[in-house]
Amino acid sequence: MVSETFSSQLQENHAEARERVRDISELNSWIDGSGYETDESFETIDPVTDEPITTVPRCSSTEIDTAVDAAWRAFDEEWSDTTPAERSRLLLEWIDVLRDHIDELSLLECVDTGKPISQARGEVEGAIKTLEYYASICQSQDGRQVSTSEDLHLYTRKEPYGVVGQITPWNFPIWAAAWKLGPALGTGNATVLKPSAKAPLTTIRIAELSQDIFPDGVVNVVTGTGSEVGGALTEHDRVRKLSFTGSVGVGQQVMKAAAENVAPVTLELGGKSPFIVFPDADLEKAVTAVADGIFYSTGEICDAFSRAIVHESVHEEFVDRFVEKAESYTLGDPLDEETTMGPLTTESQYETVMEYIEAGENEGATLLTGGGPPEDSDLQDGWFIEPTVFDDVENDMRIAQEEIFGPVQTINTFSSYDEAIELANDTEFGLAAGIATEKTSLVHNSAADIEAGLVYVNEYGPILPEAPYGGFKASGIGKDLGTEVLDHYQQTKSVYVNLDEPEL
Repeated sequence: MVSETFSSQLQENHAEARERVRDISELNSWIDGSGYETDESFETIDPVTDEPITTVPRCSSTEIDTAVDAAWRAFDEEWSDTTPAERSRLLLEWIDVLRDHIDELSLLECVDTGKPISQARGEVEGAIKTLEYYASICQSQDGRQVSTSEDLHLYTRKEPYGVVGQITPWNFPIWAAAWKLGPALGTGNATVLKPSAKAPLTTIRIAELSQDIFPDGVVNVVTGTGSEVGGALTEHDRVRKLSFTGSVGVGQQVMKAAAENVAPVTLELGGKSPFIVFPDADLEKAVTAVADGIFYSTGEICDAFSRAIVHESVHEEFVDRFVEKAESYTLGDPLDEETTMGPLTTESQYETVMEYIEAGENEGATLLTGGGPPEDSDLQDGWFIEPTVFDDVENDMRIAQEEIFGPVQTINTFSSYDEAIELANDTEFGLAAGIATEKTSLVHNSAADIEAGLVYVNEYGPILPEAPYGGFKASGIGKDLGTEVLDHYQQTKSVYVNLDEPEL
């Protein structure tokens, strides 16, 4: 295990970890089957110490053109002729290599994002399981025969778009990459993927580990800023389909760019997910579910249960238990297995969360715990914020309406079923929701009435590749995961075969 090799103080641990990262590889962009350097570069920053980890190429529209050309060349010359069984075999070969590098990838993810090493390892394993799922189901792709009233044979074919563009976020770098690469490659597309400039290292590394498995140009990873590289990718007239995970504002820009080329888009955007605690709920389950849903990954999760909507009859007991739970988290060195919460991934996100905490206090919400960085002097250089809980929250407050993307929980109350549903749906978002109850009727009625793309009952997670993932309203368009995502990476063609009268 990675953590067993670190036994010094925090600063020494991270100096050693950053050195190990630099020893892994050059960590350049990956274009046409090899590493790709540029004259300009940018630093990735260790969020625990605010020190540079390594430098990564700062690409531009030139590199996007090069990558798109390489992807089309690979698709036209070789990749488009592969069968689902052949693509499955290659994906499984890649998965075997990734599995051999789990410790290395976990270290990269931990150092680059600040996630506790146990969470980083779980997400690396989750990414591999996602790729395994698409390696399996891609073999079952087929069209269908269509019954008609005419004397003809009518059937459909599923065909890849060719070259797709994909943009992933900084909060779940390797897992998000697997969500996009698995179905895209499994359906026969070549891809140009832009990881977030804030946490690109694992995405670069898994592309490097695909060398000599996929034909050169099938997998391309182009690093750089969103304005330079992301914009060039979404505006490219030879990119036939786009998939984006990130903020609503950038998602709108992606849609506008795609519209110019009439390219279909899949968008997984923000969330402000409610968790309704009904009066019959098992409060131990409810507290654990809400805490997992807001404090995992330091709250930097799109489907975070950031709004607890609690029945007035159990409000006081829920609050007491939840504050105790929030205060039980261990903030510390992410390289230590005992750490249960790391820092926020970027300084700018730290500043954003602190601004929201101040806004909550100014708007009149009651701060019950947290609200700032921990007192531990060893953590002062990092972007740590203690688990923060606000009570007496009104639904029109900013902290109840806007996505904070940090470890900040709001709590408000309800007295009737209709009020609970109204509060839950009173948001522009609709990514996820949760319900705590022991009554089957409440489960099914709430799941139907809540406007969200996924609903968890008495828990947070797990997120499984078998289930479609995506939101309603401003939380996005289309789905990641499940079999549904395969349709987003394929075009349907109808083939009419007229049948003449048989003649000998």
